[in-house]
Amino acid sequence: MLHDATTTLVTRFEEVRLGDAGTVGGKGANLGEMTAAGLPIPPGFVVTADAYLRAIDGAGVRQRLLDGFRSAARDADDPDRLTTEAAALRATVVGLEVPDDVRRAILDEYHRLGDAVAVAVRSSATSEDAEGTSFAGMHETYNNVVGDDAVIARIRDCWASLYGDRVISYRSSQDMDEEPELAVVVQTQVVSDRSGVMFTVDPSTGARDHLVIEAALGLGEVVVSGAVEPDTYIVAKEGPRLVSVRVGRQSHRLVATAGGDVRREELDPSLADARVLTDDEVLEVAALGLRVEAHYGQPQDTEWAYSGGTLWMLQSRPVTTLGDEHAGAEAGAGEPGSAPAGTVLIRGLAASPGRVSGRVRILQAPDEGAALQAGEILVAPMTNPDWVPTMRRAAAVVTDGGGMTCHAAIVARELGVPAVVGARVATSLLRDGELVTVDGAKGEIVEGADAAASAPAAPAAVVSAVAAPPAAPEPLATRLYVNLAIAERAEEVAALDVDGVGLLRAEFMITDALGGLHPREMLARGQRDEFVRRMSASLLTVTRAFGRRPVVYRSIDFRTNEFRGLEGGERFEPQESNPMIGYRGAYRYVKEPELFSLELEVLARVRDETPNLHVMLPFVRTRWELEACLELIDASPLGRQRGLKRWVMAEVPSVVYRIPEYAAMGIDGVSIGSNDLTQLMLGVDRDSEICAELFDESDAAVLDAIERIITACHAAGITSSLCGQAPSNTPSFAEHLVRFGIDSISVNPDVADRTRGVVAAAERRILLDAARNGAAG
Repeated sequence: MLHDATTTLVTRFEEVRLGDAGTVGGKGANLGEMTAAGLPIPPGFVVTADAYLRAIDGAGVRQRLLDGFRSAARDADDPDRLTTEAAALRATVVGLEVPDDVRRAILDEYHRLGDAVAVAVRSSATSEDAEGTSFAGMHETYNNVVGDDAVIARIRDCWASLYGDRVISYRSSQDMDEEPELAVVVQTQVVSDRSGVMFTVDPSTGARDHLVIEAALGLGEVVVSGAVEPDTYIVAKEGPRLVSVRVGRQSHRLVATAGGDVRREELDPSLADARVLTDDEVLEVAALGLRVEAHYGQPQDTEWAYSGGTLWMLQSRPVTTLGDEHAGAEAGAGEPGSAPAGTVLIRGLAASPGRVSGRVRILQAPDEGAALQAGEILVAPMTNPDWVPTMRRAAAVVTDGGGMTCHAAIVARELGVPAVVGARVATSLLRDGELVTVDGAKGEIVEGADAAASAPAAPAAVVSAVAAPPAAPEPLATRLYVNLAIAERAEEVAALDVDGVGLLRAEFMITDALGGLHPREMLARGQRDEFVRRMSASLLTVTRAFGRRPVVYRSIDFRTNEFRGLEGGERFEPQESNPMIGYRGAYRYVKEPELFSLELEVLARVRDETPNLHVMLPFVRTRWELEACLELIDASPLGRQRGLKRWVMAEVPSVVYRIPEYAAMGIDGVSIGSNDLTQLMLGVDRDSEICAELFDESDAAVLDAIERIITACHAAGITSSLCGQAPSNTPSFAEHLVRFGIDSISVNPDVADRTRGVVAAAERRILLDAARNGAAG
């Protein structure tokens, strides 16, 4: 270690070996060990656990943190109490002042790396990456950190992650009640164009004659977190020789920017569905893995990255879960080696061995974890470290996304429960309460309980190395958007092959975000700031998920009959005989400008961080209403933001005549609400069961109005769209829209793929007709 006054505070990789793990943590010790072995490790240093202890001692909170940690650990099976206690501990650490000597030692080493150099700041717990305890992804890591203040702040955030819900729960499950300590690695940022993880043993079978490599574009966080489905390469150590390739599906990559941020970048289909590594690159990564394994003398779990053609090793730790193939599969399992009975419902990647039967519990987010009963099968889109308390109670884990080295797979193997990841459709095909058998060694979810044997089926998870990658979705001239109402679904829906959100329904989001409280009641209680905070958080969930793709937010379209049922709604919602054509839409904004202005403030705040957000006004009847609403927008912080698109819904037939005026007033786009437009064109209440047979979006009068709207938009130089189910339900309707020249169509996520096919067929038919007519001429 450094032989000066800072010895106990900071040390460089060159001075660290495995025996120093008690001070520099497992991650720091391994980086030092590999640096000394001549492996390609980006330079850096470690802020030791002593520096953390110096900080909490100096603030006089050390005993309080220890007592609080032990209390929270005892409450690990009570999610609500654990969350409350852990949050208080983190707040204590985040509020610490970093002592001057600690700050000076850190910044001296940071400056040695370069002038305002970008670094990765990574937690390195003194119990981390050790035999039996990996703490996979539980403590915080920050990429692309630039500048003195940012480095200090991120180190303090890493310290606070010692007291995350998931960390305390994991320590409790491992009976670790000693005082938590944390070192922090500060390492020169590798701006990777390809990256991933590598096991020098097959983690699903324990086979030591194979390596498993998973690769994705950009920074490797997307692989570890399961945010994308990576490529999976199986390599035989003898040779080494590439055995098989499974090409993943990658919707996006993470890119480090010059300003110290990490940006999500959506991928074109040509990149998303292409192989990440060539055969030669796979073998180069494998050779590096064999060098690491040879140095340690045991199987390793590593992280690697390519940057500008140079291969780097970023991390290594021992593989902690190489038990018997059938370990952890006692509950509900048949005889070892027997196959489960019933139909194979879904196949995915074999992530953690074992076979268990149980009832399905589908959860979308970790805060729903209390719904999982002990012994049930957890089925989720993907897990992250926040899911650990829930995963501890699961008999098995099934996820839509991820690879064999993602968080769900690593934690499931440590917990000894079977896991199947990358199942793609598990959350949509399986049903709550359904009895299934999960075979983690085969990557199968089978109907019913494990009973009589069935013929083994070859997993569909791995394909030949020479197999062609899956065909890219057919590109469309007509943009395909989705309608969205629930923020929690944003990540799931953003993974679809769609161009953005054409209709984000505010009234659904607001009832969810405000917990059933009427927004005006919230204002009456003096909770204005709380309204802004909750709505901003909910909106950011959507806008962040879609990255650079546009999200068109339809402002609140209150209908009095629907909103009277909210808490406090009786005070603010009048009684109406026909609310469908009553006090709603833009007219309410004119009459209640305070609430509309507050909504605009929320949009401005969200758009400061995610400029892909745009605004759409519903149920515009007259020019003067729109003029008044645009004046309110222009007078708000939102109106002063560059690049904002202003849309109106085309639901009232008067819009057919006013599009030139609306365009002259600054409207950028018109979205046809086919349900309301049909209602008003035909005089049929869309909610009426008695008159349901009269409601027809394909009626000639409705189609004529739609064509006029699209034509007028083209003439005025603004965008036209349509949101509704008719394009996917009725192929001829979609063809009408395409022939009219509509720019985009927005549908519910569950029919997005089907709509793409319908629109593509319509576009091909139009091209074919044009070619035939040209030939005939």
